[in-house]
Amino acid sequence: MTDNADVVVNRDEPIPALGAPGSGGASSDGGSKRDRMKASLSGSRLAERLQGAGTSFNDSGHSLQDRLFAKFVKLPSQCHLSKLLQQVIPLEDAQHVDVEPCTRASRHLNRPGFSLPLMTTNFRRFNARIGVVFVAQNQLLRLLTWRKPSHTLSFFVIYSFVCLNPYLLTIVPFVGILFSLLVPAYLVRHPPPPSSVSTISASQYSVSGPPLAPAKTLKPATEMSKDFFRNMRDLQNLMDDYSTIHDSLLAGIIPVTDFSNEPLSSTVFLFLFIATCVLFLASHLLPWRVIALFLGWAAIALGYPPIQDLVFSSIYKTHIQPVSTTARSWLDAWIETDIVMESTPETRQVEIFEIQRRKGSFGVPEWESWIFSPSAWEPMAPARIAGERIKGTRFFEDVQAPSGWIWEGKKWELDLRSTEWVEERLIGGVEVEVEGERWVSDLAAVGSEASGVGGTQGRRGEWRRRRWVRMVRRKAKG
Repeated sequence: MTDNADVVVNRDEPIPALGAPGSGGASSDGGSKRDRMKASLSGSRLAERLQGAGTSFNDSGHSLQDRLFAKFVKLPSQCHLSKLLQQVIPLEDAQHVDVEPCTRASRHLNRPGFSLPLMTTNFRRFNARIGVVFVAQNQLLRLLTWRKPSHTLSFFVIYSFVCLNPYLLTIVPFVGILFSLLVPAYLVRHPPPPSSVSTISASQYSVSGPPLAPAKTLKPATEMSKDFFRNMRDLQNLMDDYSTIHDSLLAGIIPVTDFSNEPLSSTVFLFLFIATCVLFLASHLLPWRVIALFLGWAAIALGYPPIQDLVFSSIYKTHIQPVSTTARSWLDAWIETDIVMESTPETRQVEIFEIQRRKGSFGVPEWESWIFSPSAWEPMAPARIAGERIKGTRFFEDVQAPSGWIWEGKKWELDLRSTEWVEERLIGGVEVEVEGERWVSDLAAVGSEASGVGGTQGRRGEWRRRRWVRMVRRKAKG
């Protein structure tokens, strides 16, 4: 019994690319010497050479072409190839790419790192086996574009029957396996008699008899074959379709949802929120079978060329376009009058602490301006307990507004309610001035030199601080 292997590939016309008419991939079917030379110097062949980088060639195991390539072309080592990838890959993405193969923690998951030879090999294997997808895509396009009206009408009837009886969805996979895999495979082994065969010799084609032909097996398309290039052609058009659809979706959805136009995006948010609430309460009351039926009918009918010409040439221009223009004008007017956005920028109050350090003997009240810090540097501050240096700026003029904010007031104001911010922060071991300059001073530790000096100044420690406040406004970005 002979081998009956076949390659699944789209041998019909190329699958059309969206927005790129006539851009089908042209592949040379000729076998001229120049074409063979191009094939030998193609990216896949060069990648095969690079895959053996760093190893010596065994002349007995390679062809004359490989020997000449190894002799006259100096192949890069793995280290050089890694440096090359680091130059090609952007700097901000280089840290996320592993050039060397990496092993994940899981025993059941082993994914190699980025490798040009491995990527080339995987692409060749993928392209040799992707033909079944393009065949299904081409048949679906033929069905929906009414190439054979009898097939489209049959699908129309089946779709309507399933919409009206949704429980039939459970048998669709089984019917597909029966009529797409099993029945064609059986007919290959038991072919029916041709119409030109006489009645006497037709008995040998009996379907109930022994098999008359070998079973059909599927195999990948061989490299540099016509089927291989057909798959590359369809893959090229599929990538173009994906890019076109992706860009179209971004151009239509992103400007409406990214709040670059805040009134419009707010309106979309409001409508979607209302629709979500309504459907949550009333979705069980809608006739979903009828809705799915009419939507499917409309989609299938729009694939019929005469209906397309009628809809997009006359109906759209005379009925749909004026209504859409009127609706858009009404929506713009409603947004302008009813959607009011907050135009006043946000304002907040920021604080800075003026820290002073006591110098000289504890009996003389002399204080040295030390630093302006966002921290109050209280006795129980974690940084102070850890022995770290206080952070801040030396001069008042060097204090900057927070990132994304600008100064609202012209000058700093002294916070006269020193008792309140001390109590809010639960600061202990300090003495608060309720009058005058509102300093909050540390209390000297018991047993220290300062604690033995009489008077109010003698009870104060090494540091004191007071709070300054100022208003800031958030920067508005258009």
